[in-house]
Amino acid sequence: MDLILWRHAEAEAGGPDLARRLTAKGIKQAERVAAWLERHLPDRCRVLASPAVRAQQTAAALGRRFRTVDALAPGASAADVLAAAGWPDSRDAVLVVGHQPTLGEVAALLVAGDEQAWSIRKGAVWWLSDRERGEAASVVVRVVISPDFV
Repeated sequence: MDLILWRHAEAEAGGPDLARRLTAKGIKQAERVAAWLERHLPDRCRVLASPAVRAQQTAAALGRRFRTVDALAPGASAADVLAAAGWPDSRDAVLVVGHQPTLGEVAALLVAGDEQAWSIRKGAVWWLSDRERGEAASVVVRVVISPDFV
């Protein structure tokens, strides 16, 4: 299974948290990363997004249908994200558009085996794959990229 973690792009400060919108810079970040993702995502990829406006705007930049999942809202746990994505058993790739610190904790849990406070930059993507060789399963980091490099 491929699990792609996409942190929402730069958003306005203040205001009600769920209503914060992307800044002009954030819109450009989302568009650049979305263009890169569109070139690399498999055709069969479920896209799940937090209900926060900034995550919805980031997901919308991709131009694919996506599903809003309340369990991905700010404050979600790594377990919430993995359950929503169906890790590691989903037949399709899953792109999750969400928040820090949760996405960093998911990456740390899958790569290092422990929920650590890993930082994922605004607008960045971490692409992880579950790989089984014989009886052993492991997680492979396929791509880590920020909007500055696409």
